[in-house]
Amino acid sequence: MTPRLGLWRSSGRFFDWNGHRVFFRDQGSGPAVLMLHGYPTGSFDWHAIWHQLGEDHRLIAPDFLGMGFSDKPRHHDYTLSGHARTIDALLTWLGVAQVHVVAHDLGVRVVQEMMAQRETHPGLASLDSVVLLNGAMCPQAYRPRPIQRLLAGPIGAWLGPRIPRFAFESAIRGLFGKHTQPSPALLDEFWALLEHGGGRRVTHAVGAFWRSHPSIQERLVGALLRSQVALRLINGSADPNSGSHMVNQWLTLAPQTDVVRFDTVGHWPHIEVPQLTAAAIVEFWATLRRTGPQGQTQSKAVDAVQGQWQPTAAASSLQPGGQTGGRALRRWVRHFSAGRIPLTASSTSPVGATGGVRSRPQSPFCSTP
Repeated sequence: MTPRLGLWRSSGRFFDWNGHRVFFRDQGSGPAVLMLHGYPTGSFDWHAIWHQLGEDHRLIAPDFLGMGFSDKPRHHDYTLSGHARTIDALLTWLGVAQVHVVAHDLGVRVVQEMMAQRETHPGLASLDSVVLLNGAMCPQAYRPRPIQRLLAGPIGAWLGPRIPRFAFESAIRGLFGKHTQPSPALLDEFWALLEHGGGRRVTHAVGAFWRSHPSIQERLVGALLRSQVALRLINGSADPNSGSHMVNQWLTLAPQTDVVRFDTVGHWPHIEVPQLTAAAIVEFWATLRRTGPQGQTQSKAVDAVQGQWQPTAAASSLQPGGQTGGRALRRWVRHFSAGRIPLTASSTSPVGATGGVRSRPQSPFCSTP
């Protein structure tokens, strides 16, 4: 286990659920935010934006069963409904009655299932707002990688424990943007999370979430379309799984959806461009405080990388020195769009260090841990 993973684990605790231990981090004070990670890693995915979002919010970030530091039972219900029940049980145990949600990849599907369950179980914790990052809102538009198809097929149970590391790393690199590639340190951490607790034995079962029955697809899409919860999509458009094609498909169903696009970013915006991603989330929350949930429903799609996004001064909480957050963010976006800032993945190394890859330039926002 790497030092950063060890620190992440030591900062969390466990919730017992149906005989299994669910790892989660619960830190900060203020409005509660539920942060649901994607496949195949864990809540550690949020490390690069953790401090920015946690300045005035309570962040709750669990590891789904079968992933991260949670238990990984070989015979378990790894369905979306199973994940959703576990997360709602955790919220109940913590006494959380209302929560904002930030979700990525698999977490997006789980949030959709949670929305569907709330249509028939209104007593569950209310969702105040939802931010979705690179997930399959429209399951039919999802484009799984070849290794995902193999794992979800007849040989998946045999293949999972035998996945060679080079194949895993190749698949991960293919999901990142060309200029925001993962560092060797991050790949070490991703592999360690997969390996922890015998994770490769169940990765085929956990990763089969994308093969849902058409009736389940209709349930997930319908729940999100019918929901009155304020919604923002943040999308790394270069993601081959759920990039621009996914957002474009969703916009055919809900053309007024509020969208922030990062054109040259891949599957992990919160790791590849954490400052921009955190600013987009904080700005969204600030807008809700000013206008209320209904103020977001008619927002037009925006494109952060092309410089069309005009963030409010709420983003100023993400950077020191008294600059207006909006000005700092717009300048950062302009430089990134023009190619003058060749961003690397945020979890490569601290600002100014090399860590085996090209280090990032100084950001106008807080550096990541």
